[in-house]
Amino acid sequence: MAKVEDGPNPRSLKACCLVSEMLEEMGLDSRKAREIRRQTLLGLITFCQWQLSRIDEEPTPASSPRPRGRRVKVV
Repeated sequence: MAKVEDGPNPRSLKACCLVSEMLEEMGLDSRKAREIRRQTLLGLITFCQWQLSRIDEEPTPASSPRPRGRRVKVV
């Protein structure tokens, strides 16, 4: 554990508290981190659903040549 030497009574800090303090100093509180994590996961879910819908809509027979990729504009 890390020790804080400020003042007459040194105290120990847990690693999670140190990480929280560092994130707070960088301007990223737990609420903002949770919001970013949620947005990232929702984006990943949307991407996976899009990929699954592409697989379902275009079955390719094994004898035909491999289809070329499609250009997709990401907004």
